[in-house]
Amino acid sequence: MKIIDIQTFGVNMGDGNHVFVKVLTDEHLHGVGEAYRVGPDHAIGPIIDYYKEWLIGQDPTRIEHLWQLMYNGSRFPGGSMINAAISGIETALWDVKGKAHGVPVYQLLGGRCRDRVRVYLGIHGDTPREVADDAKRAVQQFGMTAVKMQPQPPQMELLSWNEVLKQTRERMEAVRRAVGDDIEIALDPHAAMFEPFRALELSEVVRPFRPLFFEEPLRPENIAAMGELRQKIRIPIATGEMLYTKFEFRDLIAAGAADILQPDLLLCGGLMEGKKIAAMGEANYLTVAPHSPLGPISTAVGVQFAASTPNFLILEYRIDSEGGNRDLINQPLKLADGYVEIPEVPGMGIELNEKAFKNNPLRTWRRRPVIEPDGNVGFQ
Repeated sequence: MKIIDIQTFGVNMGDGNHVFVKVLTDEHLHGVGEAYRVGPDHAIGPIIDYYKEWLIGQDPTRIEHLWQLMYNGSRFPGGSMINAAISGIETALWDVKGKAHGVPVYQLLGGRCRDRVRVYLGIHGDTPREVADDAKRAVQQFGMTAVKMQPQPPQMELLSWNEVLKQTRERMEAVRRAVGDDIEIALDPHAAMFEPFRALELSEVVRPFRPLFFEEPLRPENIAAMGELRQKIRIPIATGEMLYTKFEFRDLIAAGAADILQPDLLLCGGLMEGKKIAAMGEANYLTVAPHSPLGPISTAVGVQFAASTPNFLILEYRIDSEGGNRDLINQPLKLADGYVEIPEVPGMGIELNEKAFKNNPLRTWRRRPVIEPDGNVGFQ
């Protein structure tokens, strides 16, 4: 079997940009994957096209070989866009290989070590009541056993630090009261704090409410600072969504900077690289909760990973049965009682709805800049 083409689809159905990858073979098999939208999103497609010239004519089942060809063939070790492109191609290759062997991808990764995959849903709201109501909706409508929220109030850069801490407590207290003690609440400050002491103070405010984890309390550039914070903080730190390959996670683990690893399988180098990162974590008594905010293809990859990874903890999830995400695929994976069922069909278990992509191209997007009261552009 040989690769005859690699197609890229830049799509936005109203729920954010997606860069999908489709690998076609001379035996009428194809595989689908996705590259993370690290931004600038329009740049990912040309990188994939560049790699396509290297891969045409290659055997798509030699996934490790092709990964090394792409990663080591680049002039320098890749950054976020290079590794996103590699991840998109790699995940599509696994879909091809599963279909070629007539088995779900997890069977090629050692088989199932669990029967279903626990997921959590992001909740939102500007006020404590709004975020609490969204938490109740996640539990009552979708059966979630865990949710994730931003603990600090929106536009905290415009507030005094004491007010930020006060409103953080109010938000956390409202959500805990709304869902009770049995629902787990993960927290994501979105790497919005520059000073470690502020992250520590914020963690102390939320600690009485027993968060599942505290995600990216600091930005990822200074892993040593995160390691020092972890020695002082009294709630679990989760991090890793902005890191890629086993090499960066090696540094994270060596610094003692995380309790829970969060590789994004569409960015870190792909499914096999995620398995290697998980194995490193397992040897250091760390669990893995993949970053997965994009929707159905990311979910499908995460489910195959989770099914075959013993130290998997929980998977980030976006609802695929409604909104723009529903139009991206032919049929979503089944969600029941806060768990995604593991598909038994060959490959990743999901197919793109390419007919819906027409007239829905990528949109130019950037994160809202944080402008502090004195005009300085702050961290986020």
